[in-house]
Amino acid sequence: MIIINNIKLPLDADLNDVFSISSTKLKISKSDIISAELYRKSVDARDKRDVHFCVSIIAQVKNEAQVLKRYKNATPFTKKEYVWQKGESDIRPVVIGFGPAGMFAALTLARAGLKPIVYERGADVDTRTADVEKFFAGGAFNPESNVQFGEGGAGTFSDGKLNSGIKDIRCRTVLETFHEFGAQRDILIDAKPHIGTDVLKTVVKNIRKEIISLGGEVNFYSCLDGVYFEGNKLAEISVNGKKMPCEYLCLCIGHSARDTFKMLYSSGLEMIRKPFAMGVRIEHLQSEINKALYGGFADHSALKAADYKMAVHLPNGRGVYTFCMCPGGEVINASSEQGGIAVNGMSNSRRDGANANSALLVGVNPEDLQCDDVFAGCELQREIEQKAYNIANGAVPITTIGEFIFDKKAEIGAVKPTVKPIYAFADFSDIYPKFIVESLKDGIKEMDKKIRGFANPDAILTAPETRSSSPVRIVRNEAGESVSFGGIYPCGEGAGYAGGIMSAAVDGIKSAEQIIISMHNS
Repeated sequence: MIIINNIKLPLDADLNDVFSISSTKLKISKSDIISAELYRKSVDARDKRDVHFCVSIIAQVKNEAQVLKRYKNATPFTKKEYVWQKGESDIRPVVIGFGPAGMFAALTLARAGLKPIVYERGADVDTRTADVEKFFAGGAFNPESNVQFGEGGAGTFSDGKLNSGIKDIRCRTVLETFHEFGAQRDILIDAKPHIGTDVLKTVVKNIRKEIISLGGEVNFYSCLDGVYFEGNKLAEISVNGKKMPCEYLCLCIGHSARDTFKMLYSSGLEMIRKPFAMGVRIEHLQSEINKALYGGFADHSALKAADYKMAVHLPNGRGVYTFCMCPGGEVINASSEQGGIAVNGMSNSRRDGANANSALLVGVNPEDLQCDDVFAGCELQREIEQKAYNIANGAVPITTIGEFIFDKKAEIGAVKPTVKPIYAFADFSDIYPKFIVESLKDGIKEMDKKIRGFANPDAILTAPETRSSSPVRIVRNEAGESVSFGGIYPCGEGAGYAGGIMSAAVDGIKSAEQIIISMHNS
């Protein structure tokens, strides 16, 4: 087996005809190719006059040694297969939370034969979707069933982005698992894979059904409210006020479970502050982003909605960066507490909405906070969210780049806000600390040098984006176990060890593996 890398192809190329592409690149006949399949695809748009695909193909060929010697961009290839671990115990491990980390931790434990018990404080995805849609339509807010809490976690109402900076064999396993349970095959090939919230809702249900079919349990509206120890080891937990024995607990609580953070800290779990980020959502017309990134190829039928990822370092020493960019998506009200506003971005699988949106974030370090309390970051998040709620009388605060940077009167232009149910113009300097406001202004100007039109006065800013990552970390040792008490395995975004669906899912798998090892050794 070989992999043929760096194959440059025009946008009109037939990517299904991998035998012809391989034959041409390797300069061998089709009859010498035993099998071939597209392995990776990306768009190279660095030169706007020559936007093209760059692909990799894996193939079996006759006379492999000769082919490898002759063609420099072909190398030996061996598929690395992840082996789901097996375990044996009458003790059932407990998983708290059913976001990406919790889902993959529970799936790993279930496939090991350990019949995990999952407790998720929010609703199942169908009930949760109905609650969120009612809220977006102007209905009541449900603090236990919303964009943050419920089956699938915050990622269920997002772009379903699956790219990550981590290098781990489990990344491919996560992609293959999502595909196995209903995600489109493109996620196995695209350099920047995404599922889309519409498809992800079905995928998470199918993963839940698999866990149950293997003897696991998934319980909704079930909030962890106590942990109890014998010596330095976990002995019991409490869920909805009911105590039960528990020796192995995988904590996948998500970055918005502030009440659970405080309960765990008061119970003796060591936590520390960590850097995080806050900012806004920025919306442009997707057509303008396409033109800026694809040039004259912007309307080509082979190209999907363009995305971007940028970071700038400012003279004041701070970094400003984009995060979770949602092509053809919408900004959503992602609040999880009454009397507060938090926003996020979301796209469906087709990414066919009129607007592009992205988080635009400023780094916040522990030394920026006014006190040494471990929860100072959480309190700053809450303070900003409450200010946003109050300044707009419960509506979602918005402004324009024109007003924010160029002191023009704020009014809706070419870009129409997508956030629901209602929005209102607001002065963002009354919401954020000065260092965030000034950094956002300078960052937008710098990013306009990278993507022409990024500082378009009609672009919409929506506030506040506060939940990009957890401000705290539950400290764990090299075995993934809490340094304070044995039997507790903190993982995922909420525990401070991940930043997105992919990295959280991988961390969930690794935490489950550590539990399996610990159960085997006990």
